[in-house]
Amino acid sequence: MSYVIDLKGKVAVVTGSSRGLGKAIAIALASAGADITITSRKMKSLEGVKRDLEKTGRNILCIELDVRSRESISSMAEKVLDHFGRVDILVNNAGTNIRKPAIEFTWEEWDTVLNTNLKSVFFCSQAIVPYMIKQGWGRIINIGSATSIMGFPNISPYCASRGGIVQLTKSLAVEWGPSGVNVNVLAPGWFRTEQTRVLWENEDWMSMMIKRIPNRKIGEPHELGATAVYLASDAASYVNGAFFMVDGGFTTGGEQSIIPIKSRKSL
Repeated sequence: MSYVIDLKGKVAVVTGSSRGLGKAIAIALASAGADITITSRKMKSLEGVKRDLEKTGRNILCIELDVRSRESISSMAEKVLDHFGRVDILVNNAGTNIRKPAIEFTWEEWDTVLNTNLKSVFFCSQAIVPYMIKQGWGRIINIGSATSIMGFPNISPYCASRGGIVQLTKSLAVEWGPSGVNVNVLAPGWFRTEQTRVLWENEDWMSMMIKRIPNRKIGEPHELGATAVYLASDAASYVNGAFFMVDGGFTTGGEQSIIPIKSRKSL
């Protein structure tokens, strides 16, 4: 049995892949040999990542996708099948966030966050999975977060959506696993992306957060890619319904869990 991970011959779809973690995951999958479909609400925003992906020599398809639209999702699935004739890997990465006290959230803002982060994951998966079931092999990777298992203030709809991702993933893993389709959660901790810019440009927040992360740094997008490649591969054939936290140790307990060497003699 070879444990060299090779995605040649596989076709992957990465939603929300014009920048940040989605772009990094798409590049990692392409570098491992997969042909890639990248998506964004605006086709123009995919131009830069397409150029980067083409350097890997893989076949790249760009699709304009609004994950909050049923018609757009259906069209995306049809275009992928028309172009590649198959689909093996789906990374549900598209997401959004709104930051404000819970008491101030409007009905519409709740729907914006939940429809983008949770509802779209279900319906993108529903649109793609029939082709995976037909071929008896598939990998669905749903992007979670530290907020999938921890609560944070001022982003309550976001926390709800990311917590829902975990239970949705478990349910789909049970239902589709017998057909050869594995569904897992890949949960990044604090990474340097545009979505978190408001945080990592805050020096006080950065100082506090780095103290809480055992690896003493926030993540860079490329550091998430290898785990995505593993979950997309045959090496993860027996991994289904799992939750993979990639966070430098943040969710181990934070600063209070790091005990100075000189204090250990008292334990």
